[in-house]
Amino acid sequence: MRVLHVISEMGAGGAEALVAGMVAAGGDVGWESAVASGGGFRVDALRDDGVPVFDVPVARRSPAGVARAAWATRGAVRRFKPDILLAHNVSASLTARIAAPRRPLVTVFHGVADADVTGAVKLLRRVSDTVVTVANAAAGRLRDAGLGSVAVIPNAIFPEPARTDRATVRAAIGTPPDVPVALCVARMEPQKRHDVLLDAWGLVPGKAELWLAGDGSLRPALEDRARRLHGVRFLGTRTDVRDLLEAADVTVLTSDWEGMPIALLESLAAERPVIASDVDGVREVLAGGGGVLVPRRSPGQTAKALRGLLSSPTARSVAAARDGGGDALTLMKSYDELLRTVLEGR
Repeated sequence: MRVLHVISEMGAGGAEALVAGMVAAGGDVGWESAVASGGGFRVDALRDDGVPVFDVPVARRSPAGVARAAWATRGAVRRFKPDILLAHNVSASLTARIAAPRRPLVTVFHGVADADVTGAVKLLRRVSDTVVTVANAAAGRLRDAGLGSVAVIPNAIFPEPARTDRATVRAAIGTPPDVPVALCVARMEPQKRHDVLLDAWGLVPGKAELWLAGDGSLRPALEDRARRLHGVRFLGTRTDVRDLLEAADVTVLTSDWEGMPIALLESLAAERPVIASDVDGVREVLAGGGGVLVPRRSPGQTAKALRGLLSSPTARSVAAARDGGGDALTLMKSYDELLRTVLEGR
C-alpha cells in the first residue's frame, strides 16, 4: 500500500514526530511511504533514509496559500501515485482533497482549540473519507459538533535510546550535576501557555533550573518575561529530546488544550514524571499513572507540584510509576487496518 502523508511542516511538533515514526515503521506493515510537507529538520533525516519527500508550501489559511499548497501536493500525487492520502490536521486535509479529489483521504485529527472545533467539523465532513483522532476526548468533541463517525487510535511513540549520557548533556548546557531540572518540550505558541509556566517558576525557590526546549512566535516575549526569574534556560529547537529527558528530572506541560501530546509520551517512556494541565488528552494518558495533573491556568498548583517533585527523588519515583501504555506496533497495525478498510470501501 502506497501512503502519502500530507502535513504542513516536519519540525519539532508531536504530529511531525508521529509522521516520522510511521514512515520509518511503515515497511513492517507493508507500506511504501512518502511525505508532502513544507519542510523542517525532519525532512533531511527522511531524505537521508531514502524516503520520497515532496516540497509543499505552508498554506497559512489564505485562499492563495491553499491554492499553492494544493498545486504542489497535486504534483506529489502525480509523481508518487499513492493508493491513499493520510493528512495530518485540518488544513492539510483541505490541501490534500483539492489536490487529489478522487483518491481516498484519511484525516488524523491531532486537535484544535475549542473555538475552532465547529469549523473543523464542517470542513472535515466535506473533504475526508474517514477521520481518526488521537484521543477519546477529541473524538467526543468532534461527535458533539456533528461529525458522525470518528475512529480513535491513541498516539504512541517510536522509542529510541539516549545517545548522550546525563552528565555530558548537562555539561554542554552548563548545568551542574546536582541541580534539579524541569524540562518543557513545547512550541512557543499561545496553546502551550508558557506564561503560566513562567509564573509558576517564579514560585519555585532554590537552585533548580527550568529548561525550555522549543521555539516560536512568543519566544522574545517569554525571554523578556523570564529575565526576572532564576534558572530559566531557553534551549531552542532540539533534535535530541531523548537526551534532554535523560538529563532532566521532571517534565512539565501547561497547555490550554491537547490532543495526545507526544512530548508527554516521550517523558513517560523515559520514566520521567510529568506535571501537566488537566486537559482532555493529557488526562487520558495520565489515567494510568506517570505524573501529576494540575488545574489549567494555575501557576500556584503547578508550582506546588514542581516544588514537591524537584525536591524529592522518592516523590519523583512514585509519580513516574505507570501501568501499561501504548506501543508503536499496535499503533501501526491499527492504522494499517483502518487505511485498508477505507481502500476496500472505495
